[in-house]
Amino acid sequence: MTARLAAVADAACIVAFAAMGRASHDEGSALGGTLATAAPFLIGGAAGWALGRAWRRPLDPAAGAAVWAGALVVGMALRNLAWDRGTAPSFVVVTAIVLGLLLLGWRAAWRLRARRVSGAGSA
Repeated sequence: MTARLAAVADAACIVAFAAMGRASHDEGSALGGTLATAAPFLIGGAAGWALGRAWRRPLDPAAGAAVWAGALVVGMALRNLAWDRGTAPSFVVVTAIVLGLLLLGWRAAWRLRARRVSGAGSA
């Protein structure tokens, strides 16, 4: 997988997180609203990509952890300071869990699939 595709997968996970959150709070599913909700976390994810140099090994769990940490920490700071939205402790916990599952989970699934495919060819 290329770094570009991994970045798109990460962005899709963050947008999916925002869409799920909006749906659970009956805020609607309009694309503009979802992207506005996702924006601080997308910026944070991009910061995580840069700080973690995720393009070098985009499937590595460390890259996923860097993107997750950026999306969580920078995203929450931006959401609070620039977007003037809440960051209740329960929201931070849910965000940490869901983004962690999504951003680390797709990498784990991809790596598992790659192992199975390479193992099937050697049998």
